[in-house]
This record gives sequence, structure tokens and C-alpha cells, in this order.
Amino acid sequence: MFTGIIEELGAVESLEPRGGGARLRVHCAGVLADASVGASIAVNGVCLTAVDLRPDGFAADLAPETLKRTNLGDLRRGSRVNLERPVRAGGRLDGHFVQGHVDATGSLVSLAPLGDGNWWLRVRVPPDVERYLVFKGSVAIDGISLTVAALNADLLEVAIVPHTYKHTSLGTHKPGGRVNIECDILAKYVEKLIGAGRDKRGITMERLQGMENRAGQ
Repeated sequence: MFTGIIEELGAVESLEPRGGGARLRVHCAGVLADASVGASIAVNGVCLTAVDLRPDGFAADLAPETLKRTNLGDLRRGSRVNLERPVRAGGRLDGHFVQGHVDATGSLVSLAPLGDGNWWLRVRVPPDVERYLVFKGSVAIDGISLTVAALNADLLEVAIVPHTYKHTSLGTHKPGGRVNIECDILAKYVEKLIGAGRDKRGITMERLQGMENRAGQ
């Protein structure tokens, strides 16, 4: 599990196609301090298994599903990537629960300056992701734990503070570029528990009242 607090900006050395998948090699240093072969490292919010460790980087194999669901297949030599190690048990949880299991990619609409080093990010997300987003809720974008500042239909908007802009890859994206979206896992559990996936009527005040009445019988 991760927290969405980026530890290091790495750089892609290569992305080598291998059958239906690929092997990604990343140049980095900090996240390797206590790494061993088989360790998990999140790359742009995607939980990957580190192999072929070297003093200045690591490699990871990408499955066809990973290439299909994330933006890792868009990477090129020199691309900057967000890196994070798994959270330690008993450590501080500064962001939110991030699994490293990307739900889908969104399309960057704009990243506009607000002044004083702050930015306003707007991302268009697919419908099957939008339903898990709530105002002031948490979302991971390219592995970065962010707070939903506004929702307008399929348009997700978040504020980017100077530290986040400086220490992540967000500033390297162009309009139309893909970013990885992972929704808060808590929203998915709530949907499962209330049966929204099976009952398209959703939850209404009338249904809640009916459930309360039946519980009291």
C-alpha cells in the first residue's frame, strides 16, 4: 500500500516491448535505499515489482493489462516519473490509502497558474471513474494524493500547491496527455456494501426510510 506522497522524480531510461508487454527501466536513487529484488515501487501510481536492481536504477516488467489501463506505455526515454515506496507499518499516513491499482486514465485538459506558485489542474475522466469522486474527497493522479476541489460532470479539478508542482511530474504534461487515475478504495467498498452495482435505482431518501422501517419490525 502507498500514500500518494511522492518520494522521488525518476527518469525513464528505456521502455522495451516484450511480446504483449514491456520492460521499463527507471533511473533513480532515493527509492532504492532499502530495496531488494521483488520489492514494490509505485511508478506514476502503478505498483510494479522491481527487478534487475542497480545502484542508479531498477527495471520492472509491464503486463499487457498494465499497458492498456495506464499511461506507462506512453513513456519515452527521459520522461519524468513519480516514484514512491510502500508505506511502512506504523509509519505516518500523510496522504490517503493508495493501492497502486490504477482504475483508468484521464485526459489532461489544462494546468493553469494561479499565482504564487500554485496551479489549477483540470482532468477529464471516464464515467466509470467519475462516480467514485466526491467534492473534497481523495484521488490519486499519477500516484499523487490530491483533494478534489471541484467536479463538473466528467471534469475533475484539483489545486496544485508549489511543493507538489516542483516535486512531481505534473508540470511535464501537455493538454491531451493521459494521466493515471486511482479512486479512493473506500468509495468502492461503499458501493459494494449498498449494492449499487446490482441495483441501478441507487439510494434515495425513500429507500433509506423503507430500510429503516423494515429494520424496526
